[in-house]
Amino acid sequence: MHRWRNGRRHAAMTAARPAGVTAARPAGVTAARPAGVTAARRAGVTAARPVRVTVAARLAGAAEAATRLARRVPAPWPYLIGLFLGAKLLLTLLGLLVLHAWDGIPGAPPADEAMMWAQQREISGHRWISFWFAWDGLLYLRLSELPLTGQPWGDFGFPLLYPFLARPVGALLGGDNALALLVISNVAFLGALAYAYRLAELLLGDADAARRFTRYLVLLPTAFLFQAALTESLFVCLALAAFYYAERRRWLLVGVLGYFLAMSRSVGLLVALPLALVLLRQHDWRLGPRALLGYLRIGWPLLLLPAGWFTFMAFCRWRGGDWFAYQHAQEVGWGIRVQNPVPVVLDGLAGEPRDAVRVLFALIVLAVLVAGFRRRELPYLVYGVLMVAVPLSMGPAVYKSLLRYLLAVFPVALVLARWARHAGVDVWLTATLAVVQGALFVLWLTYWTHMII
Repeated sequence: MHRWRNGRRHAAMTAARPAGVTAARPAGVTAARPAGVTAARRAGVTAARPVRVTVAARLAGAAEAATRLARRVPAPWPYLIGLFLGAKLLLTLLGLLVLHAWDGIPGAPPADEAMMWAQQREISGHRWISFWFAWDGLLYLRLSELPLTGQPWGDFGFPLLYPFLARPVGALLGGDNALALLVISNVAFLGALAYAYRLAELLLGDADAARRFTRYLVLLPTAFLFQAALTESLFVCLALAAFYYAERRRWLLVGVLGYFLAMSRSVGLLVALPLALVLLRQHDWRLGPRALLGYLRIGWPLLLLPAGWFTFMAFCRWRGGDWFAYQHAQEVGWGIRVQNPVPVVLDGLAGEPRDAVRVLFALIVLAVLVAGFRRRELPYLVYGVLMVAVPLSMGPAVYKSLLRYLLAVFPVALVLARWARHAGVDVWLTATLAVVQGALFVLWLTYWTHMII
């Protein structure tokens, strides 16, 4: 009954509608809209939709391509490149901000830094380039530009690998040797991170520890010098590579790297000792005539380290007429002589505050190395002790640059990486190192450059 009533009501309403309404509604509605509006609206929809679709498609395609490219990059490299670029960006921004804030302050720059600041301005009008040159960096630039022939040299105070690499690189950069020095430093810095990661995987056993090691290497108190026109990044890169290939038992490659390591800094010659300890450990520390013959047969490439330093001595003889020109330049120019490091440490602790701070940093590094010692890592302990003891044994003239030389002690970052397995420790240690490095970076830029190099 209910359906029948609804059916009759529907039939009555349909019959009551005028005939033209049903037929006219679609036509009337369509006819009531201006033709131009309808056409424009349709054209707008038709024109806008492909644009939106095209932009979205392009963005999606770019994202997909970037994802594919990232997947092709080997596992540690995205992390290492991010670490490198992050340090570069943060230090550059901080440096520009600090120098801008320092402009116009009475007493800036200090009298003993004014000449250096003037030389920096001559290198480049861009402060983000020029502030990476300080004292020794300016001397490396001079060495990279001296002619190899002609009048005898008088500049033998520095090993020559770093400035001599700037000659071919500078030629590729249109003769800009200053830029070449920075390119070499930064490429070596990235290479150091790569070898640090691989070495930590071998020594610490997992990728998380390797990432911590590389991060702490970037956060060491004076690690900003890895990006400066100095030898630190090149030396550490070669040292890490030599130890990595020693752990892999590729001794010929170790010898080639060690040859250049000895030509990069005088202390590089002594790295032959901890590398030899790696060889001994790999053969269970066996001694005796037969064992020694086996070590000589396998580890003879380690002789290339003294050969590297001998090559520099031969150059000194060729250009200056003196095999020991480096030693004499150090004695005359800086008053450096080999001495007992213990009195040097005691005098530093009792001296002015800056000297005490430097020596305290060295003692802290030694304490961390000893506290984190493991028998398997004896070569790295010996290496670290050498990198601390040698500058101290050269007297106050060298230990005034002790904070710079301590940057070569990369095993301290290995110990920290092992200690920071707990996430909370890792966070606090990362923050502390970042603050200390930031403070030293500001000092280096604005006032006490000689506090560090």
